[in-house]
Amino acid sequence: MDIKTLNFNIKTKGFSDIIDITNEINKCIGESFLQEGSALIFAPGATNGITTIEYEPGLLQDYPEFWEKLVPSSQTYKHDETWNDRNGFSHIRASLQGNSLTIPFIDGKMILGTWQQIVFIDFDNRGRNRKVIVQVTGK
Repeated sequence: MDIKTLNFNIKTKGFSDIIDITNEINKCIGESFLQEGSALIFAPGATNGITTIEYEPGLLQDYPEFWEKLVPSSQTYKHDETWNDRNGFSHIRASLQGNSLTIPFIDGKMILGTWQQIVFIDFDNRGRNRKVIVQVTGK
């Protein structure tokens, strides 16, 4: 069993910006030269998340709208009083979403559903430069 740790950077717009990172994850698995195992995808940070979604225009609108209803950005949060950065909502959204995901792969290919893509979501109230860590374990 081998473990390879790779990473890549992305630029985001913030405010529930959804970025399809499926191709980057595929590249990392390919660069690992492992054929079977799992890829742990982790996004360091307290205001971002990782999940799977069908990356299509309707859901790219629905998903941010869902988060706005669930955890409104217009509400004042105690975190905002601490740091005066008005991004308390982004921390709550990120904690509910989670910032890691594990995907199995066989023959160097991820086992994903037909309409399933891996996405990075930046919940912060501004654009950021983000790093995504991909730890590939297998043989």
